[in-house]
Amino acid sequence: MYKRVLVPLDGSQLSENVLPFLTEIAGPLDMTIMLLRVLEPVPQTLVDGGPGIPVDDLQARRRDAGEYLAPLAAGLRARGIDTTSSVRVGRAEDEILGAARDDGADLIAMSTHGRSGLGRLLFGSVAEQVLRHADVPVFLMRQAGQRPVMPHRTEARR
Repeated sequence: MYKRVLVPLDGSQLSENVLPFLTEIAGPLDMTIMLLRVLEPVPQTLVDGGPGIPVDDLQARRRDAGEYLAPLAAGLRARGIDTTSSVRVGRAEDEILGAARDDGADLIAMSTHGRSGLGRLLFGSVAEQVLRHADVPVFLMRQAGQRPVMPHRTEARR
């Protein structure tokens, strides 16, 4: 059974759509929900672009990410759910996979746009990369009105 669930959040309502589902099952199953916010670094070419280009203030972004996660974690704790939160910096898919490994997650649960075809080709998909490379099952909840994708187990890379 799943005991430690990593939930990557990007600050959007869409990414939070998986939380009500997890809230319903986490208490009865004695799960820990690990909230994660990944901050992607601003490309150096933009930072060095000259006057008028804002410099990335990573410390302020970390603070904002922590302030975003705090009420979500508090709401889960108020419902009796063991909850942690963390902020990592890097490529989203790499940091999600790293957090799952580092924090001992046995499930990754996240919401997705469920893009396919040209939309996925143009925008890519963090969820797809996580699904392809995770060493633990991944539960994907699509945008409202779409069916959830059930957990998928990938074999550990050797």
